Amino acid sequence: MIIFKATSTNVSKTTTTFRRKQTQFPLNCFNGSMTSTCPKDYYPTTFEQDQDSSTTSTCPEYFKWIHEDLKPWKRTGITKEMVERGKNISYFRLVIIEGKAYLEKYVDSYQTRDVFTIWGILQLLRLYPGNIPDLELLFETGDRTVVDKQHFQIPPPPIFHYCGQKNAYDIVFPDWSFWGWAELAIKPWEALLQNIEEGNKKIKWMDRLPYAFWKGNTWVSHKRYELTMCNASDQHDLYAHIYPLDWDKEIEQRFRNTKLEDQCIHRYKIYVEGVAWSVSEKYILACDSMTLLIEPIYYDFFTRSLVPRQHYWPISSNNQSMCNDIKYAVHWGNANPYKAEAIGKAGTSFIEENLKMKFVYDYMFHLLIEYARLLRFEPTIPVGAIEICSENFACPMNGLWREYMVKSMVKSPSDIPPCTMASPYDGDEGEEQ
Repeated sequence: MIIFKATSTNVSKTTTTFRRKQTQFPLNCFNGSMTSTCPKDYYPTTFEQDQDSSTTSTCPEYFKWIHEDLKPWKRTGITKEMVERGKNISYFRLVIIEGKAYLEKYVDSYQTRDVFTIWGILQLLRLYPGNIPDLELLFETGDRTVVDKQHFQIPPPPIFHYCGQKNAYDIVFPDWSFWGWAELAIKPWEALLQNIEEGNKKIKWMDRLPYAFWKGNTWVSHKRYELTMCNASDQHDLYAHIYPLDWDKEIEQRFRNTKLEDQCIHRYKIYVEGVAWSVSEKYILACDSMTLLIEPIYYDFFTRSLVPRQHYWPISSNNQSMCNDIKYAVHWGNANPYKAEAIGKAGTSFIEENLKMKFVYDYMFHLLIEYARLLRFEPTIPVGAIEICSENFACPMNGLWREYMVKSMVKSPSDIPPCTMASPYDGDEGEEQ
């Protein structure tokens, strides 16, 4: 194996630097599109990582929320009975034993959310082979949280989900769109972020349109419908460009008007929740525009460490003041352009530095490690569950679904260990934040 020197240890401005020339393990469709089983002895089951301290990094601050999300089970641990109580509110069960994954599916998810979520976990197993402990978990792929505090006493059933909120116990996990949203032609995150970064260079901040911008589906929430009232009218002067989106028409037009890298031409961009949280938040924050964040109910795994007026400008969710708040923010920003630009760029820097795919995988890694430590039973393969791997997930796929899986596929183990996670929040610090 060839050794070469790492070029940088600055994790904020470089991609993962491998210290050894690694063998690549591309998708192995040994039976073409009919591949339904997992190949034997094809991918390493263990891999020696470089323990040189110069290659390791400290995890972003938001990793500490892992301990807060698992706090309901800290004293009791997680029993088999607790897991089974969540079966009727879950979409699938995933079991990992000796580095292999097994799936028991309960109901179909919207579009292919479950497929790309599981795909992401399979890539984690390829990135850190032999390092994920045996575990058994349930996953919910809908929008709203399901483990409501008013319905479940501690300890509640442990359910993994894309978002959380203060009145629920859902365990927050990265959403499917990090590996691509094929139905809407949204690329995997690593490739898309590069495209957005290139798009940011096309128009300097001072030359951007001096208005707030939002484009999206207004039918999924009352709050989004209310946002359309902020458009220019007899009651409002021009300070916001709000564009309701009909996804059926966009699909017919092959997404000509929805490329995210082309939507960074305004000084200000608005984030508003849909049915619950929205995957759009990371795309909006990455645009260099000052994000006008309408007060959310839900959070995903990284947003709890965003700081108002440092990474974004807070907007009231009250429909009586929302439009006035947006108008004030736009007028303030245009009167203080250097300060507004600094907030926009700080939000983008947060995304670029803290939401690299390496850190997304590391968050999954540490969350699953801490979750597995709480298990008070030995995981077993359910009757009827199937072994899953990259091959029997991607090989039968076609079109963008196959393309995005190949693009986001981990082709070799990481010889750099996961980032080092800080200690848990002390006392009630997490709850206060």
